[in-house]
Amino acid sequence: MPAPTSDAVLTHEREHLARARANLARMREATLALDASKASDAVSGEALGATLARRVAALTDDPSTTLFFGRIDYTDPTQATAHEEQLYVGRRHVSDEDGDPLVIDWRTPVSTAFYRASPAEPMGVSLRRRFGVERGELTAYEDEHLSHPDEGDRVDGDLRSAILAEEIERPRSGPMRDIVSTIQPEQDALVRADVTTTVCIQGAPGTGKTAVGLHRAAWLLYTFRARLDRAGVLVVGPNAAFLDHISAVLPSLGEARVRHATIATLLSGDADPETPKERRWVVRGTDDVAVAVLKGDARWAPVIHRAVWAHAGEPTEALVVPRGSRRWRVAAYEVAEIVDELRTRGVRYEAARAMLAQRLAHAVMVKLEASGDSPDDRVQDAIARSAPVKAYIKALWPKIDAAGVVHRLLSDADFLTECAREDLDANEQALALWAKPPRAKGSARWSVADLGLLDEAADAIERTTSLGHVIVDEAQDLSAMQLRAVGRRCSTGSATVLGDIAQATTPWAPGSWDASMGHLGKPEFHLEELRQGFRVPAAVIEYAALLLPTIATGLASPESVRSNRGRLEHLKVDGVQALPAGTLDAIRSAANEPGSVGVIAVGSTLDALESALRDAGLAYGRLGSDHGDAEDHQIELVPSDVAKGLEFDRVVVVEPADIVAAEADELTGLRRLYVVLTRAVSALTIVHAQGLPPQLSSSAEPAGEPARPVLRR
Repeated sequence: MPAPTSDAVLTHEREHLARARANLARMREATLALDASKASDAVSGEALGATLARRVAALTDDPSTTLFFGRIDYTDPTQATAHEEQLYVGRRHVSDEDGDPLVIDWRTPVSTAFYRASPAEPMGVSLRRRFGVERGELTAYEDEHLSHPDEGDRVDGDLRSAILAEEIERPRSGPMRDIVSTIQPEQDALVRADVTTTVCIQGAPGTGKTAVGLHRAAWLLYTFRARLDRAGVLVVGPNAAFLDHISAVLPSLGEARVRHATIATLLSGDADPETPKERRWVVRGTDDVAVAVLKGDARWAPVIHRAVWAHAGEPTEALVVPRGSRRWRVAAYEVAEIVDELRTRGVRYEAARAMLAQRLAHAVMVKLEASGDSPDDRVQDAIARSAPVKAYIKALWPKIDAAGVVHRLLSDADFLTECAREDLDANEQALALWAKPPRAKGSARWSVADLGLLDEAADAIERTTSLGHVIVDEAQDLSAMQLRAVGRRCSTGSATVLGDIAQATTPWAPGSWDASMGHLGKPEFHLEELRQGFRVPAAVIEYAALLLPTIATGLASPESVRSNRGRLEHLKVDGVQALPAGTLDAIRSAANEPGSVGVIAVGSTLDALESALRDAGLAYGRLGSDHGDAEDHQIELVPSDVAKGLEFDRVVVVEPADIVAAEADELTGLRRLYVVLTRAVSALTIVHAQGLPPQLSSSAEPAGEPARPVLRR
């Protein structure tokens, strides 16, 4: 039988989509009809109501996208006779009235074949079909015959699929999109790594490491829902603008219960409204770079722990507990033995303090029994709660908090010297001390670097709650103390760590993944390097990679696998005064095409550009260092220190020399420039009046774009 025509095929697939949408609506209505109030008790009713609300939200259809993006014709090898079935792969599961699947969730095990099947290993798949989508409608299809690869349109391992290329290069605006329809085999393997495995992904710009991390969160929540619903999942990003950018990805995949935080909001307690008052701190101060680097050093961990335990004193007086007509005495040397034993148990300060009451009560109980009495556990509890025991513990082992400990360390030179020992030398101690110490902990102007010290102290006092899984993006920029703090949030769980050593732009960065993972508390981890870029075109990534021998010696250059090389343009203007006008011309040219335009420069340059854009009547937005603009704009002004993790269809970079000079040193400046140059999905324009860094100044512009594959429509 001859194959159907393209129109007939698309008509058939559109009919299947319409049927799937109708059944999704039926499933949602059936869920809405359920009554949580009929549960056996109020608590069960509340839990059931919350579950139904999440289910209703997950079954909400988004008309701007399609329910499925691919299909596999699958032969089940477990059947006695070959059984061919068609499985449609999408963002959520949809079934018909009989319970048969119309769409399977991309996270199910059977959908793995859609991403990983190849002619060499077809995994039971005879045909893989990808769909082109426009505003929720199927517009095209593309087939790959795995049993007869010469019939397909895509050579395995090479991104020649026109539909994949079109989806990646589709103009974008607003927050980051999911990549569930374009996941590559090596990305899929990382997404589906077991929940007990800590994965570290070293990824060059455009390799999709951020999207892989977010899709891993969605897959873990789907596959290990009971475990992670209870334990929780957290995403830590570099800044609020980045979190705004990725905010829509997980909800689009049906997961809205993942917390997002920057390292500052996580450690200050702002990211979680349930954070207790004693673990909330307001950042009102700043540190010099040298001080921030010092406070980020892992050597502070033992210093902090000594400072916490220094508050547990040595007993000099006996404990005396009146009971009945007698007074029972526990000698100071006996108490000292109890205290020494508690110090060596490896428990937190507050837990040991609680144990001390029971230990002292037990010591009194022993004396009661020796006198012929027969006390039970209730007597011991009563003694532990008695006023004499409480007063004795208050004097010997006082209740403390993290703010008080760190305030004392940074205010009292003698106390810092006592706790520092050989870990911090005299010069470092002098550098760390406040020049004008605040009178009380409540008036301390904590810095972001102080948050790492405070969190370390808080954990030494009382254990930090561990989540089931933590995803850390741009992890190469975190200090050792910040990594320790994040590691405490997944001490009994696992982590997905994402980053690029070449994009390390903080002077306190550890400098290697082995060091970072050690500070995180995950020395046993799986390291995967992603070098194939799907977002940044070859013309751009090859140009930016000229910096790699200087900024990341030994790191392999990334390679773009897209057939469209993109565009790279240089615009040299005559003098600094001509920079705004030249940049305005570049912005106008970029904005003439559909999609987003990011204009990246140092803050002072953006100030001048704002005036030029207003005079020209062009609408724009500007991203701040700690917040994103709530409104979507085609043109976004982006400070160079906020660009990390963002992406735009076209990027205009203004005065690279200023971007380099704005950082603490040249190496950090060149790494910042590498980040800035790799934010473009389609085209990059560099506008400059000054000379370019020598690593870039002698480069030639790449050739133009080759022809694109043609879709069957």
